[in-house]
Amino acid sequence: MNTKENGKNDLAALDQLINEITIDAYGDDEGLWAFRQAFEDDVILPADAFVIGEPVSVAEIDYDGNERRGLTAKCRREDGSEHVVAASDVVFPEGSNGSLFLAAYRRWLGLEPHLSVTIEHTRRKRQHKAKDGDLDLSKPVELIILSVKERSARCRLLGSERVITLRASGLWDLVPGEIVTIKPRKQWRYAGHPYLSGEIESARLDVAALGLVPLRLGEFGMWDPKEHYWGEEDEPMDEWAKPIIARGPRPGFEMEQLLPGADPTDPFSDPITESNDLKDAGDRLQAIRILMELCQADLRCLDAHAHLGNFEFDSRPEKAIRHYEVGLRIGELSLGDDFGGVLHWGLIDNRPFLRCMHSYGLCLWRLGHFDDAEFIFERMLWLNPSDNQGVRFLIDDVREGTPWEEREFE
Repeated sequence: MNTKENGKNDLAALDQLINEITIDAYGDDEGLWAFRQAFEDDVILPADAFVIGEPVSVAEIDYDGNERRGLTAKCRREDGSEHVVAASDVVFPEGSNGSLFLAAYRRWLGLEPHLSVTIEHTRRKRQHKAKDGDLDLSKPVELIILSVKERSARCRLLGSERVITLRASGLWDLVPGEIVTIKPRKQWRYAGHPYLSGEIESARLDVAALGLVPLRLGEFGMWDPKEHYWGEEDEPMDEWAKPIIARGPRPGFEMEQLLPGADPTDPFSDPITESNDLKDAGDRLQAIRILMELCQADLRCLDAHAHLGNFEFDSRPEKAIRHYEVGLRIGELSLGDDFGGVLHWGLIDNRPFLRCMHSYGLCLWRLGHFDDAEFIFERMLWLNPSDNQGVRFLIDDVREGTPWEEREFE
């Protein structure tokens, strides 16, 4: 993926922030005091963070005048112990003010702006746990579903990074990425982990409320329809292709793909493939468990949503479509409302998003939502004119209102 231009823009924004913070500072000592004041003014503490992958609560960012030590962070671990570490070793949640100002501070020090939270191939990363005072049991509680198991669901408090385990009836009908409203019954802790029991009142999809950082888009040159193969010269041009050709050249992009269970040092490590192999071997529960772990580690793992939907597609399209839509809507956070670029299927990191979109369209068709399915298929042709998924062979049947069953058995 070519993210060079995006990287330049990010660094330019950090340089501007550094300049704003240190504009009146002369020398390193005054610069450190300026950063300390910036943290005090713009970063709300205490705040959840990580130090070498360990969840902590940062109580204070300080500077004691020792230039060699720089800024320090007073951190409290889950067991209540307190430690003072270099502020540059702290990782705040991505997208937070703390993360932004810490990136500026690290760049000012001459370090890489962002420090990774955990090893990427760790599927079960540690997360901040909900505390007793985080929930008001006298009123409904809203939770983000991260993963679902046989008897419980791992959830994140809406508007927070803190997690809790939910026990309620009807859990298996929930989908990672959806927001559920719970009528709480009881909250307790077992082996240090928080639990909540209650009654599920409703579930909804509101991706904007999930607090996710959009997947990055890397630029990948210009796509020119004049250089694209549209069939033999003596063959008539398909109607769907004419407006795409008339639009002219458009920029190509590759969407960031997150796969928390993949080991970058092992080319054969792929949790999606592992899940598919288990499915083919008849171990459905373990295959689903792997996909749920991926969602729990990062809801932006679009391929996990796509393959969870595949488990339901044949027998329960009304549930499968919910999995696909979560992946689709999370991917759309990166595109915005006026995206006019191309997402080539040949760039493999685009495939999870395109798979979610394709399967979502198939479910719409199967459930009789012909207009919505037509819209999705038309959009797919614009996003990937090569149409590696064969949408051009389906769209006429959708426009004519041909029932799924009739098309399937022609």
